[in-house]
Amino acid sequence: MTNHISGGLHASPEAFSVKVEPAPEKKIVLLPGDGIGPEIVRVAVGVLRDCAAEFGHQFELDEFPFGGCAIDAEGMPLPAETLAACRAADAILLGAVGGAKWDALPVGKRPESGLLALRKELGLNINVRPIDLRPALRSLSPLSADRARHVHIDIIRELAGDIYFGEHRVEAHASGERATDEAVYTTEEVERVAKYAFARAEARTGRLASIDKANVLATSQLWRRTVTRLAADHPGVKLEHLYVDNAAMQLVLAPAQFDVILTSNMFGDILSDLGAALVGSIGLIPSMSCGPGPSLYEPIHGSAPSLAGKDVASPVGTILSASMMLRESFGLKQEAEWIESAVDRLFVKGIRTADIAEPGTTTLRCSEFGERLHSEMLGAVERQQRTGQGV
Repeated sequence: MTNHISGGLHASPEAFSVKVEPAPEKKIVLLPGDGIGPEIVRVAVGVLRDCAAEFGHQFELDEFPFGGCAIDAEGMPLPAETLAACRAADAILLGAVGGAKWDALPVGKRPESGLLALRKELGLNINVRPIDLRPALRSLSPLSADRARHVHIDIIRELAGDIYFGEHRVEAHASGERATDEAVYTTEEVERVAKYAFARAEARTGRLASIDKANVLATSQLWRRTVTRLAADHPGVKLEHLYVDNAAMQLVLAPAQFDVILTSNMFGDILSDLGAALVGSIGLIPSMSCGPGPSLYEPIHGSAPSLAGKDVASPVGTILSASMMLRESFGLKQEAEWIESAVDRLFVKGIRTADIAEPGTTTLRCSEFGERLHSEMLGAVERQQRTGQGV
């Protein structure tokens, strides 16, 4: 399915304080996937449609099967046509994959194997997960009020190595079975993600925490040696090393000490879920997976098959993934801020989805949240036209 989305400005270019010229068309591949994926991607597409209309952009949206739905339709989680489209895209927006329906399949044939294969084929070796506690949601954090005041962390996770991509074996054993999962890292893999993390830290506050388990793991010892060596090339960055168990504790005790966190594939997977709990819900967290080609954007939550089709899932993580795409892949900072500020205003007004509902707030369905966000974003444009202030 292909949708060509474009539109002229509803306000003059001068009103937005930017010079608007005809924009080249951007190809965005949509991978709704399984479970709640189609519902949340549908809302994010609406946001991209609004962005195109208000800022004069052209987005070509192409939808392809991926994950469990692709297994059902074509017998494999990553069909050749889907992979080819992703390679030719400017960016990719993913909903979610997986579900109990496919759990009986061999590990390499499940929906999740399609995601691992896509990362490998596109060279998506770095993952960025912003952990930001939005001001209106501080009461949802399990942290005390003083600790919840400053939670703005970028977790940089290596995505192409470690135990997820090592050899996996199950063998007969005198006690029954013996299982082995191999964790492997090379100097090149660690250098690649570390250089990215140092650059990210330089662009923020100049603080970088590298997380490992170098007291017991050979891969972590290589990790620490490599990161320490590269630090000499970045004198403006204050580097700190922490063991992963201490890092988990410090994220709860004093999250404000962190700005950019660099860590391995498995540790990053775990710590980013902990970070999601600190800000109120895993449904709020976007992510970017990047490499030499098109980047992949997705919320970090799963497919939640028990919620599929009920219109109750939160689309916020996917909406913020779309805004992250605008900023990171297309350089559209103002457009991203337009979306994110509208989300924050809804939260301030007590507009919530079920996962972040509180007494005295209004709980909306997935599609209803998208509709309210649409009105909020357009309302900001109308207010800007009246006052002459930025959106």
